[in-house]
Amino acid sequence: MLSTQNIIIALSTFGAFIAIIAIAMPFMERDSFGSRLKAVSRRREELQSAQRQKFANSQQASLRHRQRHAGWMSEVLKRLNLIEKARSPELRMKLMQAGFRGQGPIVVYLFMRIALPIIFASVAALLIFSSKNLELDTLVKLLICGMAATFGYFIPGILVINTAKKRQQQIIKAFPDSLDLMVICVEAGISLEAALTRISQEISDISPILAEEYALTTAELAYLGDRRRALENLAARTGAEPVRALTVSLLQSEKYGTPLGVALRVLSRENRDDRMARAEQKAGSLPAALTVPMILFFLPVLFIVLIGPAIIQVVGTFGEK
Repeated sequence: MLSTQNIIIALSTFGAFIAIIAIAMPFMERDSFGSRLKAVSRRREELQSAQRQKFANSQQASLRHRQRHAGWMSEVLKRLNLIEKARSPELRMKLMQAGFRGQGPIVVYLFMRIALPIIFASVAALLIFSSKNLELDTLVKLLICGMAATFGYFIPGILVINTAKKRQQQIIKAFPDSLDLMVICVEAGISLEAALTRISQEISDISPILAEEYALTTAELAYLGDRRRALENLAARTGAEPVRALTVSLLQSEKYGTPLGVALRVLSRENRDDRMARAEQKAGSLPAALTVPMILFFLPVLFIVLIGPAIIQVVGTFGEK
């Protein structure tokens, strides 16, 4: 039983059994790390789809609300022969940069340019002419009413311009992050349409506005025959200079065959430097902005704390005398 041949056979059998177990163990183990990664990715996709659905529902509700109110407004504009101005490309692009798309916002904008001067002038006239304490000439009162009407005429334009500027600031703030994602997608060999689709999905939580613009560009690249027109529409809709520089780089790369990854890296670095410079500029202007609040609120309290006990002591001394 303990012969050399039997010992060799037993050791060979044990070694073969150990080898079989060693080969089978990797296949029998569960990939817990991979399953966790899949669960995290699945949860992220669910959150992103919920966010996109919420944004789409809000946009559709806002669109239905605008269309419902724009019906009778368009009838008023037709009666005043002003409906032709609603087809102006400049006005359409101006409202599009502010995030208002479609025919409804244009009709509302034109109607407000007509209605607000009348409303403001009527309110001013009611307040001025009904007040008995104001001793003003009739010409001065009419001048005030005219100024109120002028103010009402310019309010819609001012609101649209301010909305467009805020929208551009939000786009510029999130633009460097989208450029980094675009660099990764381009260097991985993904096409421009697929890269824009992926970027719009990834940054939907950070900047829904920029994600929406990328999604619209992806749709235009798919349906329009001219890629140049789709990219130029992206720059025109946003009105932001960094986005315009991106479209120029994409068009030059497509026309001359230059490497796109290098250009995107340079643009990403420049945009990040600009964002850091803007942050430093705001931090540098903070002391000047705090000067007036400090004078109005901090210094009086400081004087009360420092001089208050002395004043109380002096008042008490004079009271005893």
